[in-house]
Amino acid sequence: MAYPNIKETITLLKEIVSIPSPSGNTNEVITYVEKFLNELNVETKRNRKGGLIAALPGRDQNNHRMLTAHVDTLGAIVKEIKPSGRLKIDLIGGFKYNSIEGEYCEIETSSGKKFTGTILMHQTSVHVYKDAGKAERNQENMEIRIDEKVHNAEDVRALGIEVGDFVSFDPRVQSTPAGFIKSRHLDDKASVAILLQLIKQVKSENIELPYTTHFLISNNEEIGYGGNSNITPETVEYLAVDMGAMGDGQSTDEYTVSICVKDASGPYHYELRKRLVQIAEENGIEYKLDIYPFYGSDASAAIRAGHDIVHGLIGPGIDSSHAFERTHEDSIENTSKLLYHYVQSEMVF
Repeated sequence: MAYPNIKETITLLKEIVSIPSPSGNTNEVITYVEKFLNELNVETKRNRKGGLIAALPGRDQNNHRMLTAHVDTLGAIVKEIKPSGRLKIDLIGGFKYNSIEGEYCEIETSSGKKFTGTILMHQTSVHVYKDAGKAERNQENMEIRIDEKVHNAEDVRALGIEVGDFVSFDPRVQSTPAGFIKSRHLDDKASVAILLQLIKQVKSENIELPYTTHFLISNNEEIGYGGNSNITPETVEYLAVDMGAMGDGQSTDEYTVSICVKDASGPYHYELRKRLVQIAEENGIEYKLDIYPFYGSDASAAIRAGHDIVHGLIGPGIDSSHAFERTHEDSIENTSKLLYHYVQSEMVF
């Protein structure tokens, strides 16, 4: 038995996080994933929301599984072009302005032109603004400084920048000798890389799955509805692969796979959760059970949409979620191992 190659997974992860994909503007990264799967001779289709769906046939054609990971990320959108030539932004996804202060960014116009900039407080200079440290980090005070010679709003519009243009954040991805991977958007591109490597492993080893298994690379999870549709009537089990949230009172860490017991939407399916624990223990996979108090997943979105499914949630542990995120290759490896065994296991019903 050979598990998916962890080094290849991390290489793939670095490539995916480097492709800008704020919710609402994900075509480029979906095209990348589409090409990756088509080169494995895996047929794909896009749903009308722009997400990508693939399926691997199994022995049982009447009972299906679905696994999801989302490729959309946090980001922003141009709200206003200020008279100074700087940009006011509106956030995409659930994060705080302080987490993007000082970040390099890219503005993409509706015609496809791209411009770089930096997200800064208006009152950044301590030599000018007495309240530079105390001013609130909010929409009113934070702005984008564009890396172009602009002096006013007319100069900005002459570049082609307009209200509604998408803003993405520089991921600054790095892997360290100690095995850490730090980057923006590990939520949830770490899981996307894991699923793509799993599909590659199943195809390369000609593994016969017990059930037809669908893979949804969703593109609207950060705004709440990425994985709530295109679920076949035959689908019994629906497993979201998303980050495990770390912090005070949490058991999730950067080295194990996190199995979610409950999030803000309520408990996940008890029998599926117990089966995931059983698989982990039988195969020596390090795991933690946890509750994520302020969290929702594609699986919870599917439940809210009314689908009659058994739903679960697992993923690598991610530190500083929705900010400067970090995980370790051990967590990615343990998540990969659990998924490898899960897709070959029997269903809970």
